[in-house]
Amino acid sequence: MDKKLKPDSKTLGKKRLGLWLRLFTDTALIEKQTRRLLRTHFGVTLPQFDLMAALDRAPGGMTMGELSKQLLVSNGNVTGVVERLQQEGLVKRWPLPTDRRIYSVGLTAKGRSTFREMAESHEGWVNEILSDMDEAAVDEMTRHLDFLRDSLKKKADEETSGSRK
Repeated sequence: MDKKLKPDSKTLGKKRLGLWLRLFTDTALIEKQTRRLLRTHFGVTLPQFDLMAALDRAPGGMTMGELSKQLLVSNGNVTGVVERLQQEGLVKRWPLPTDRRIYSVGLTAKGRSTFREMAESHEGWVNEILSDMDEAAVDEMTRHLDFLRDSLKKKADEETSGSRK
């Protein structure tokens, strides 16, 4: 970082650091509550819920590699989560016809209905967790977070394209 920052830039830098810490802390608090509620009400972990959510959005199933990439976890992590869900009868695995070394995963009928019930509860929990924010505050926060996401993606794309040169 440039050591010749103007005094107001240093202050802005501290504010940005504080914002990052708040984002991290708030996310961790929401995640902690969500993990507890999923475990208490449905006996599942947040990674299991996330994997089922990904499969719910992909009715034809996803390969283990696609799940790993989408969930930003290792193939080994996906395998463990899938095995536990398979034991519960919530997901099924099948080899790809074109390459029997690669497996696809999909929700079973039981998994789909269970996930829908969990998703409905999850939406209610998040609504309750954030209930102190009125609609205007939610809309404003969403706009700011969309701006942040777009800015971060742009910087990541620039870094990626810059490293290829």
